[in-house]
Amino acid sequence: MELKSTSFGKHLAQHPYNRVRLLNAGIEVSGDKHHYLIPFNQLIAIQCKRGIVWGELEFELPDEKVVRLHGTEWQETQRFYHYLLGIWQVWSQEMSEVSAGVLTRQVQEITRIEQQDRWFRRSELAQLQQQIMTSFDALPMPVERLAAFENCRENYQRCLQWLKRGAQSVDRRNLAWTERTIELNQAFFDTVESSPLNASQSRAVVNGEDSVLVLAGAGSGKTSVLVARAGWLLQRQEALPEQILLLAFGRQAADEMNTRIKQRLNVQGVQAKTFHALALLIIQQGSKKTPQISKLESDSKARRSLLMKTWQQQCSEKKAQANGWRQWLQDELEWEIPDGEFWRNKGLAERVAARLERWLGLMRQHGGSQAEMIEQASEEVRDLFQKRIKLMGPLLKCWKAALKEEGAVDFSGLIHQAVNILEKGRFISPWKHILVDEFQDISPQRAQLLVALRKQNSQTNLFAVGDDWQAIYRFSGAEMALTTAFETHFGEGAQCALDTTYRFNQRIGEIANKYVQQNPGQVKKPLKSLTEGNKKSVTLLPEDQLSALLDKLSGFAREDQRILLLARYHHLRPEVMQKAKTRWPKLTIDFMTIHASKGQQADYVIILGLHEAKDGFPAPERESVLEQVLLPQPEDFPDAEERRLLYVAITRAIHQVWLMYDKESPSIFVEQLRALGVPQQRKP
Repeated sequence: MELKSTSFGKHLAQHPYNRVRLLNAGIEVSGDKHHYLIPFNQLIAIQCKRGIVWGELEFELPDEKVVRLHGTEWQETQRFYHYLLGIWQVWSQEMSEVSAGVLTRQVQEITRIEQQDRWFRRSELAQLQQQIMTSFDALPMPVERLAAFENCRENYQRCLQWLKRGAQSVDRRNLAWTERTIELNQAFFDTVESSPLNASQSRAVVNGEDSVLVLAGAGSGKTSVLVARAGWLLQRQEALPEQILLLAFGRQAADEMNTRIKQRLNVQGVQAKTFHALALLIIQQGSKKTPQISKLESDSKARRSLLMKTWQQQCSEKKAQANGWRQWLQDELEWEIPDGEFWRNKGLAERVAARLERWLGLMRQHGGSQAEMIEQASEEVRDLFQKRIKLMGPLLKCWKAALKEEGAVDFSGLIHQAVNILEKGRFISPWKHILVDEFQDISPQRAQLLVALRKQNSQTNLFAVGDDWQAIYRFSGAEMALTTAFETHFGEGAQCALDTTYRFNQRIGEIANKYVQQNPGQVKKPLKSLTEGNKKSVTLLPEDQLSALLDKLSGFAREDQRILLLARYHHLRPEVMQKAKTRWPKLTIDFMTIHASKGQQADYVIILGLHEAKDGFPAPERESVLEQVLLPQPEDFPDAEERRLLYVAITRAIHQVWLMYDKESPSIFVEQLRALGVPQQRKP
C-alpha cells in the first residue's frame, strides 16, 4: 500500500518526502532526491494531521527525530493512516510479548539482588545497569513504547528506576537489608563488646562497601566498632582470621587492639599491626630479607644528639653554612639568635635539634631526591627552598651514613621499600579486609601503602575509622584531606557517622561541636550525648585562679576521679604540680600536653595557657619554607588545626572543663568561646 502527495501539494510543500510505502514490518518514505527506511522496531509514534488543504503524516523516531510527509489528499491520508496503524499495532502487540519475556527475566535478576542476604556494593551497580542496558538492546521495539503495554509497563518501570536512579535504589535496598540484618543478629551486636552496640555503630559494622569511612567523634566507641567489624566478618564467614588486617599508628594501640580482639572474639588469627610492622612483613616476604630498624628511631635522645652535633660541626667548619643557618632561624622563623658562635648556645642547639628532627623526617617521608623536592616547590619560593634544602643536605647525608653504618633502615625507608615491593608484584597480599584506626592521622606515604596493597589485591575492602575534627598532626605529615575527600583517594564507597558519645555531657558536646564546625572544611556530623550537663560544664576562668580551682575540686572530687591539666607545651606545666601531692593529697591530678592526651579522658579537665604570645594557644604560625613545601597544604581558615587541638582538649572531659586564660593578654579563643555562650567567671 502506498500514499503519494498530489502534484499541486508536492509543488507547494517543497518537502524532501512526498511518498510513503508500507513494507512487511516497516515503511519507506521517499522523495525525488531522498529516501528513508523506517522499520517498525524504530517507530515510536504515528500522527495524522490535517492542514488547511492537505493531510500530513508524522513519524516519530528515537532521539526526538521526526520524519514528515506533506501535501497528501486528506481522505487518502486518513485511509492509509488507519490501515498502517492497524498493521503496526498488531506487530507491536506481538513484539510486546517478546519484550515482556526479556523484561521478566531482567526483573527476576533484580529481585534476586534485592533479596540476597548481603550488602549490595555501589561498584556492583554499574554491572547491573549494564545488564539492564543489554536487556533493553535485546528488545524488538523502542524502550520508549514499553510503558504503553500493560504486560511490560511495571517491569519496565522497575528496570528504569535502577537505571536512572540507581544510587537511590541501592541506598533504599541496603537500608532495608541493614535493618533486617541487625534485627536478626541482635544477639551478636548486644554481646560482641562489653556494652551493646548502638544503632549507628551497628550500621557501620555491617556496611559492606568496598571503601567505608566511619566518622567517629570523641568518645563514640570507635574501638568497639573495629572489634565488632572483625567479629562480624568472621561470623558471616566473609573472611578467615588471617584475611583480616587491623592497622594502628602506634605499637601500644596495636597491642591494645590485639588484646581486645582475643578477649572479645576469642580468636587468634586476626592481627593488629602498626604501619611499620606491616611494611617490615611485606619486605621480609617480598625480598626474603629482614631489615633492621635503626636504633635512632626508638632513641630520641641519640637521634637529636646526632643531628645537633652534625649541625654544630657544619656551622663551625663553614662560615657560609653558619650564615645560612642564621638567616634561616633569624629572618624566617623570627628566633632571637645570639651574636658570634650561636651554634654553641646549648639552649638554642637543643631547640634547633627538635626542628632538624622534623625537617629531616619530612624529607625522608618525601623519599625523592633533593632535585625532585626542589621541583615540587612553587616558583615563588623555589629559590629560597633550594637554599634550605642545601643547608639540610649534610644532615641528610649524615643520617644516611648512620643508617648504613648500623646496617639498618628508618621508618620512612621501611614504607618506601614496602610500596616498591608491592608495585613490583613481589608480595601477594592475603588480606580481604583492612581496618584502619585513627584514620585522620594518615600521611600520604601511609596512604600510598594502602593504595598499593589494594591495587595488588583488587578484592581488598578498606574500613577506615577516624575523626577529621581531631586531625592534629599535620606538622608530622598527616593530611586531613585524605579523610575529608576520602572517596577521591580511595574510590567510591560509603561514609557513616557514629552519632553518640559515651564520654562527655551534652553541654560540653554542644560547645565543642559548634566550635569545631565553624570551619567549613570540617565534615558536618551529629554527635549527641547521653547526659545533659549544665551551663557551667564549660567555663572560662583567669589563670591566676588555678590553685583556688583545685581547692574547690578537693571539696567534691572523689579519689577515684581523675583531674587532667592540659597545655599546648610541656614547659607550661604549672608550678602548683610541685606541691599537688601534699596540698591536695586526695586528688588524682595529671599533667600532659594536649597532643599527648589524644585518646585519654578524665572526669575534670583544666586547659592552661590561653594567652597571646610566642608560646600561646593558638600557636602563632611559624612555618619554614621547607614545611610549606613538604607538608600538606594548610586549610584556608584561621587557626584551623589549633582549633581542632582545642576541640580535642575540651572533649577529654566527662563532667566539666575549665579554660584558664591570661587576663592581660587573653587568647583569641576566649572571645570566640564567649560568643558561643561559654560563661566567663572571676573565681571558681
